Amino acid sequence: MVFLRICVLTTTLINRLQVRHFCRSQISARKARTVSEPKEKVHIPGLEMVTYGERMHYVPGLSKPVFPQWKRDYKDPQYFRPPPSHEMPLSRETPCYVFNQRTNALEGVRQALWLTKSTAVTGFPPLLLSLTKSPANQIPDQENRVLNAIKHARFWDTTEGRPAKYSKTLLFNLLHLCATLQSSHPLIGRRMFTEKYSLAATWKRGENLFQVRGQNGFIFNSMDPLPRVFGKEQVSDTADHALETFYPISPTVDLQEVYVYKEEVNCTGFRGQHYYPHTHTLYFLEGDDTRFKLPPEQFRAKMIMFLFGNALARAHMLYGTWRVLDHPITIQAVGTNGRLFQFIVFQLNTTDLRGDDGIKNQVWMDEDAELYDFAKVRPLFKKKQLKVPAGVAGYKPETFTKFLALYLHGAV
Repeated sequence: MVFLRICVLTTTLINRLQVRHFCRSQISARKARTVSEPKEKVHIPGLEMVTYGERMHYVPGLSKPVFPQWKRDYKDPQYFRPPPSHEMPLSRETPCYVFNQRTNALEGVRQALWLTKSTAVTGFPPLLLSLTKSPANQIPDQENRVLNAIKHARFWDTTEGRPAKYSKTLLFNLLHLCATLQSSHPLIGRRMFTEKYSLAATWKRGENLFQVRGQNGFIFNSMDPLPRVFGKEQVSDTADHALETFYPISPTVDLQEVYVYKEEVNCTGFRGQHYYPHTHTLYFLEGDDTRFKLPPEQFRAKMIMFLFGNALARAHMLYGTWRVLDHPITIQAVGTNGRLFQFIVFQLNTTDLRGDDGIKNQVWMDEDAELYDFAKVRPLFKKKQLKVPAGVAGYKPETFTKFLALYLHGAV
């Protein structure tokens, strides 16, 4: 009897499970219910609705009262409701195209060169590279100290097998090494290192209004401006250079289109009379934000745009009008992901950017310079053969030489 009861219970459970599974499949196969749209309230002029608002409680048959929106006597940022964009005092009819730190320009460097009205020269400036040939401009025991800086960033500063972020640590280590030359080069002490500053620059290109806004990373400011990299003859030759276009793609592609903005805003990020007014070098970290990462081509375009923005904001403070500059403004940039380095030198020759003719700005650009090949905690074996030894392999001293040359520019 017990055996029969167990069999009966098992069969009933199986039937219930089958029914439940069958019912669930039926429910999932049904179409989703259509949500009915709320009915529009009809307002008849001269007819007042009888509501239960005066009775202070719900009464069947009477309509729901409509109360005026309650407004606070004080400002509470938690419950702040901004007005519509067309009612804001800075609302405009024509758009402004904004390039920020997360803009992923489709055409990359070509688009940045067109927006800044610039011509590009590949390679590293030979004039700057010659600064590090003298033994007085080199760090004692330079190669070993740079290798120790790489090992500190990749191995010693983390407990992980493969650290996710090491570019910032490596950058600070290299800057600390370069700063050891301050005793022999006193002009290095006339600089200031700043983090998280905000930039804003405005210009017109054709009929469109453009702006560069946002925080780009680290900045070296100096009391003294950098000397020009391109001579007067090279600057005058840019008038015959034709800018490269990318028709039918619009130059404003992937830029943020806004209708609420200030028309004339140019700010270097520092207020009043700043003791270090001249921008020396910008430092960018590629992949520092794990939630957002730019491809290498777009990363270089971002470097050019923020170099141009810093130079343009400084030119507006000095000269104010749209014209060819008698004293060009030179700014440098270094971008790195912890292994590859991007070196860019930008020279602002003109602020007249409306047309494609006339004097143009100039850019020196050295791409994808490797500091080392591999940095492994454990050796890499393939088919019982050693492919990559443990430690730092393939160190290239010429990359740090370029890094040092940009650091010493203006101090030698």
